[in-house]
Amino acid sequence: MPLSRAARLIPVVALAGSVLCCNPEEPTVDREGPYFGQAPPGPSPQLFAPGIVSTGMFTRDIAITPDGREIYFCVSVGNYAVTTILCSRQRDGRWSAPEVMAHMDRPGSMNLEPCISPDGSSFFFFSDRPDSAAGETVGEEDIWVMNRSGDAWGSPRNLGPPVNSEDPEFFPSVTRDGTLYFTRGKRGQRVEKIFRSRLVGGRYTEPEELPAQVNCGTTRFNAFVAPDESYIILSAIGREDSRGGVDYYVVFRDSADRWSEPVNLGPLVNTDGSQEYSPFVSRDGLYFFFMSARKPTPDQMPSQLSYAYLMELRNRPENGLPSMYWMDASFLGELRREATW
Repeated sequence: MPLSRAARLIPVVALAGSVLCCNPEEPTVDREGPYFGQAPPGPSPQLFAPGIVSTGMFTRDIAITPDGREIYFCVSVGNYAVTTILCSRQRDGRWSAPEVMAHMDRPGSMNLEPCISPDGSSFFFFSDRPDSAAGETVGEEDIWVMNRSGDAWGSPRNLGPPVNSEDPEFFPSVTRDGTLYFTRGKRGQRVEKIFRSRLVGGRYTEPEELPAQVNCGTTRFNAFVAPDESYIILSAIGREDSRGGVDYYVVFRDSADRWSEPVNLGPLVNTDGSQEYSPFVSRDGLYFFFMSARKPTPDQMPSQLSYAYLMELRNRPENGLPSMYWMDASFLGELRREATW
């Protein structure tokens, strides 16, 4: 996301790097069943996993394995001073308490925007860590990947060129055939565009800038692509139909690789705020997840402020910092019928 990439981290607690995310002996949360045992959402957005994922901290980005047994999300503290990826795993029906995942505990590095490939074999993410394999001592803003190895993720490796360049690259999203969608910025400028790179013979091709229907508005970024490449959900600034700040849009694609005009996701999803820039759809296509910064409405506030209320508000979601929401994703099909080409 703009303005956050240059942040540097202060030390965070190191965890053993030999496990996927957390030790089997670590505590569980009192939840069973898919999605932490929550009832499936309907057509209106609901907080996702309040008290576990949505806690009152600045929370963004979500990735879920195809089998639904591992959930990854990002938290940031101190205006991106500390930013990392957490995970929770379902074991014997119960969910582990969220922990900083392996390979994401390095002091001084930002790690966020996880993306698990539709087949569950690869874990892509953004990081500004140094690439030790290339002899770097100072990192750049690049896309990295880890491959699945049994019950763990292997060591991270920088994707390198042609995906990564001297400019910042971030927010990876992957289709079933391995095509990588991502955002590329322009170093020193607030210009960001969405690109894609085909995977051919195990190598990424030269990235192509997507057309104006996708690269809409004055700037656009953080795009999720459907596994079958039938649509892309992105965040954009500067469109006339914006509800304010940053809005989510969906752009549909046909078999001839033509893209529709962008469709605003509407008032249930978009607000007048500027912190709506992390979309995700579950691999079965049933649920839409998104980041949004929402705050108490007047009817939810007490008649008189108190220190106790301020402390309570600080430690729960919908306090003005971003949280994760989810809703039934069938509305995307309805929006497709409204799209113009």
